[in-house]
Parts: sequence; structure tokens; C-alpha cells
Amino acid sequence: MSPATTTISGQMPSSQSCTSKGCASNPAAHKDRSGLQHPLDPLDETQMRNLAKIVQVFIAEETEIRAYKLLTAYLANPPKEFVLAALNLPLPLDAKAVSQAEARRLLSARHSECQIVDALTGDAYELYVDIYPAPGRVTKVVKLEEGLQPPLHPDELAEADFALRRNPDIVKLARDVGVEPEQIYADGWSIGWDDRFELGRRVQQCLVYARKTPHENLYAHPMDFTVVLDLQTHEVISIDMGKHRGRKEEPIDGRPPSSLTTDPEVALEYAGRERIPPPMQSYDYLPDLMEQDPRMAKPRDDLKPLYVVQPEGVSYTLNGNEISWSKWNFHIGFHPRDGLTINTVTYKDGDEVRPLFYRLSCAEMTVPYAETLFPSPRKFAFDVGEYSIGTLANSLAIGCDCLGSISYLDGTYVGLDGSPVTIKQCICIHEEDAGLAFKHTDYREGGRAYSARNRKLVVQMICTIANYEYIFNYNFYTDGSIQTEVRLTGILNLALKREGEAEVNPYGVEVAPSVTAQLHQHIFSLRIDPMIDGHENTIVQSDVVPTAAPVGSSSNYLGNGFRQSSSNITKAGGYDWDATKHRTFSIVNTKRRHFASGLPVSYRIHTRDYETLAPHRDAMVTKRARFATKALWVSQHNEEQLWPAGKYVPQQRDTAKDDISHWVEDSHNVENEDLVAWVTFGITHVPRPEDFPIMPVEHLAVWLKPANFFAWNPAMDLPQMKDTVSRKVIANGTETYGNASNAQPAS
Repeated sequence: MSPATTTISGQMPSSQSCTSKGCASNPAAHKDRSGLQHPLDPLDETQMRNLAKIVQVFIAEETEIRAYKLLTAYLANPPKEFVLAALNLPLPLDAKAVSQAEARRLLSARHSECQIVDALTGDAYELYVDIYPAPGRVTKVVKLEEGLQPPLHPDELAEADFALRRNPDIVKLARDVGVEPEQIYADGWSIGWDDRFELGRRVQQCLVYARKTPHENLYAHPMDFTVVLDLQTHEVISIDMGKHRGRKEEPIDGRPPSSLTTDPEVALEYAGRERIPPPMQSYDYLPDLMEQDPRMAKPRDDLKPLYVVQPEGVSYTLNGNEISWSKWNFHIGFHPRDGLTINTVTYKDGDEVRPLFYRLSCAEMTVPYAETLFPSPRKFAFDVGEYSIGTLANSLAIGCDCLGSISYLDGTYVGLDGSPVTIKQCICIHEEDAGLAFKHTDYREGGRAYSARNRKLVVQMICTIANYEYIFNYNFYTDGSIQTEVRLTGILNLALKREGEAEVNPYGVEVAPSVTAQLHQHIFSLRIDPMIDGHENTIVQSDVVPTAAPVGSSSNYLGNGFRQSSSNITKAGGYDWDATKHRTFSIVNTKRRHFASGLPVSYRIHTRDYETLAPHRDAMVTKRARFATKALWVSQHNEEQLWPAGKYVPQQRDTAKDDISHWVEDSHNVENEDLVAWVTFGITHVPRPEDFPIMPVEHLAVWLKPANFFAWNPAMDLPQMKDTVSRKVIANGTETYGNASNAQPAS
């Protein structure tokens, strides 16, 4: 039994439902917000402790479970209409009226959801818990179907190293190729797919590496086998030896073995090869280790310090998790699964507070690898649904992860034993210069230049998932735009290449001798829950097409004509992006139009990073990641539909019953509805040696830009900078550049 397992006694019913009193519904007009805690604030340490105690007492008194693991816990989504009423924001059209005071009263309760696994039987349950008002209670229990597994907990992933080092077969395998037990390290992964395991067994696969010294880059030393662990017992239930390509390009049977084995000789017989020692040449990126390696570059000494300074302080106000900056106001959330979320976004346009987005989140991501030889095909991670990406957030360091004047927020998730785990400073907030907001030089009448600096407010979280780092930024700009930016860095997932193996591997790139980086993808789903001037929104698809009239005709004489052709998306479903038609999608409110253009107010989705799955349409990863087959999905809003690959992703063997393809299968109406848009974006990564030993940051971005929303450029009122700090550098020194205004004469 794991030391983190909670031990109790009692009996768990397979299904239990407790009904609570119905709630009043909706508001029409609301005013005062003073003293209101934001209803979407995440659970804090005290609430986590209370939840764990309520669950422990319930299971001890009402069930026969002797020991369990508390895998995840989070705030259950409160009803959207109550949140909006409490915050004095517009409501969906069909919502019933409730006063602001009543909405606040209803939201003062804290409802949560958690998942547990019986440590002895492996049965999994989801529990709904009222934490407040005291003493709290479990209101509903659902036993998960066989085969459904909650996400892997960070503590379960961390157990892999120690489980392997304790196993005599693994120790012998390592020593046979010169690796001592203390040098064995493993990255725990969800199994992805492998039908040799019974449905109800909770397992993880371990990619095995050697490490010579602490902090050395272990990924440069991949081992020639993987291991599958039972997460309940820590038992090694399979040792899998990978096949390798020969010198000739000839077909190799890449199918998995027909059965499990922990016998290394049997595993080697399947692989059809001898053991392959790991390459032990160091490839480090830490400065102190690089200094010991004559092959590596020495630290640069030609860069002088560069600082971000705000002598008068920051321009935003942070009240708990709610922030106001310039004309923006929104709530910053932490979710153990989604990580960073942005909620209830509004923009003050003159005297009017205009609602924009109810919730923005990176709801899922999948990373399929291209290598077809066993066991690589089961490497397709779902980093949100399988690992709860928020629990893997970093504590951010001032002056490096975030520059300038910084505010921080913590994030809390639950430990296996029910104790709260707080990640200090896992969200950072700061302002950055964003280049010119606009500029024009009037060259007539002596010339006059006018320009203003743009600025952005950055809300950032960085998550480490084994080898990779993902940097999630939500950037708010003074021109009314929002940019969801994802940056990828960290270390490539590396595999062993046998000496003499085929020189050209179509599925990988050799980044160092005997070290291969496999082709793979990173595909994200951005969930956009809009409220563009209200909740009756429509997605409009717009293409730019050549004028139909032929060249030489009176209406298109030189053939240069092209126009925009737009149509409403009326039915829920998945939609493709077409670069040849310069396609864009917009979220519009048809009930309000621009005074000049006559077009409906909207926010336009801008990205050139649309990316869909590269594997075969019938591939197992495609079945499990239907969201990644279309550039955009549109569905009606549903509080229960948060994760497009399904609620329970680990070890799924087919399309989840509650994934996005099922949510839209009835093609329900999404025109002038409370809807959700799901943007699929990412990168197909063909590795380069320059990505090794640590990967330069790769940038992806999805913009939400106002279109016909404001009367004109909302950044026109930006003040001129009175910059007394910038200097003009001349050949032999510096000269102070008096810059009381940016309005400089044209040269």
C-alpha cells in the first residue's frame, strides 16, 4: 500500500444520489458587487482539507472501502446564470430571473467534485461534495464504468523511479549494460493503448533512461526497454523490448507481443536482437555542467543587462484572483486539470462595460509520436486529460521566468492522502511593452510623425510534463485584442538508435550518435465560451474568393477582384480551415451592429497555427482524439462539457462516449445560441539537431480580435510616452535623448 493512501473502513454503494433543494434561476438587472468573492475562485488549502475530511468520514461510515487514493478535487462549475447574476453581467436569453442578492446567497456554498480509487480493488468513483456550509456532506457518488480511469496523479508518476529500482529483473537488465540501480530513471506515462491489459487495471508505462550524475541530461541516455507498472501494487507487469530497424529498408513486424512477460529473454526473443547499451556521452544544458565539457560553448559575455522597470508601479489592480487593467476586467483561475483559466472577461468601452468571454482554457492537448515499431505506437499523450496539467505547474522565479514588476497567484491541488498541495507562485502577472500600437508620418507641410506604444498584460503559467515544458500565456492588449499563446521548450523525448541501424529512419531524426528524436505533433484545443455583448452568439465562416466574373469582362476587366463571402454556422459540428480561401471564423452577435459598417459586432479568431492529426484517419490516436481532426468545433454551451477528449482519458481504447464528436452528433442549432467554440491549433514537429540538448522556444498563438465591435481603433486614446530613460547610443559612448514626446519630426 502506498504511504500516501488513506486507510479507512466502511461500505461504498455502487451508485448513490442525494437530491438537494432546487435553486431559483435568473436576473434581469443587478448593481452592487462590493464584498463579493468571485464565485469561480478555485478551492484553497482550507477547503481542500475540509473536502478530504468530509470524504474520509463518509467512506468510513458509509462504505466498506479499507483504503483509497484521492486523485483529484476541484470546484464544481456553479450554474452560469448565477455567476453572471452575481457579477452583474448579461444572462442567456432563456435564463430565469433571480436577484443579485439571491444569486450571491446560492453561490456562497462551495460545491466540489473529486475522484478516488479503491487502493485494494482498483474500483474508481467520482464524488460530489458540498464543502460549505459546514459541516459539509457528500451529495452524490458514481462508480465509474470498468475501463474508465481518473487522471494520473503526480505522486503516482513519481513512484516509477523507485518501483523500477526495487525490481530485481530491472536491476539485472540495467547492470547487463553497465547501468547501476541508482542510475535508473523513468518517465511515467499513461499507457495510451495496449489491449494486453485487462480493462479495470490501472497502469502506467515507464520510458527508461540512465543518469550518470545528479542534474545531468538523462534523456541523452535512453535504455532499450520500457516497463509497465501496476499503479496500485507497483508490480512490474511487463518488460517490453523494442524492435529496431536494420541496415536495409525492409518491413518489420511492428505488432505488439501477444501476451505480457516479465522475462527479459522472452522479451528479447520477440525483439529479435541482442541488448543495446545506452549511449553515455553527456549532452548537458546547465551552465555548470557545460563548463566541464570542452565540446560545449562557454557562456556568452557580450550581452549587457536588460531590465524591465516601472518606477511608478504597475497599472493593474489585483483583488484576490480578479484583475482590472486599463479597460479590462477578468478573473484568473487555477484548475488542477486545465491549469490556467481566464473567466468573466469584460472591457469598458466608454461608460459601458461590455461582456466578451465567460471562460477561456486550454481544454486538451494530444502528442502522438510517429514511430510504428512496438512499443512506440502507444506513445500518444493527452497532457490535460491524462496528467492534469495544472498539477504539473512550476513555481515561477522572479527575474527569469517573469521580468519586471510581478504579481503571483498560487495554485492548490489535492495529494493522494487528501492533504492540500500548494504550488507557490504558479501564475505570474506582469506588463510588457508590445511595440508600436500605431504610427503615421504626415510628410506634407514640413512633416509630422505620431506614434504610440502598445502594451500587454501577461498572465502566465509554465507546466513541466516529463521532458517538455509548456508555457501558457494569456496576453491582453490595449487595442482590445486577446492572444492565447503557447510556447514549447524543454527536452525532446529521445529514443535509442542501435549502431548500424538504417541511416534514414522516416520516423525520426538522429540528433546525437545513437540518439533519435521521433517525429511527433503537439495539438491543442482552446475552449472559448463567448459572451460577445451577450450570450446569443453565432460563429460566422468567412472566405476570401476571387470575383467570379472572368478576366476581360466589364465587371472584372483586369481580373484583380476578390471579395469576402460569409455564412453563418448554424449546426453544431466540426469545421475545416482552408488556407487557400484565407478562411477566418468570427464570433458574432447579430443583435447589435456597427454604426458605420452595419455589420454585427464580433470577435474574430485569428491563427495560422491550425493543425490537425497527421496519423491515419482510423488510427487509435485519431479515435481517441476526435477533437484534433477538425480546425474548429462548435457546440451548445453545457456546464458538463469541459474536455473535448472526454472526462476520463487514461487507457481509453476507443472514442470516449462523452467526447466532442458525441456532443455535436445531433447537429443541434448553434445560431444565436449560448455556444462554445473549440479551436484546434498546434505544430507538427520534425526535430532538428538544433532542438538538442534543450529545445529553443517554439511559439504558437491564437488571437481574438475585435471586428466591428468598437466604433474605431480602441487604442487611439493611448497617451504619448514621456520617456526620460531611453538613450541614443553613438559611436564612442552614449548621449541622453530628451524624449518628452514621441512626436518627432520626420527625417
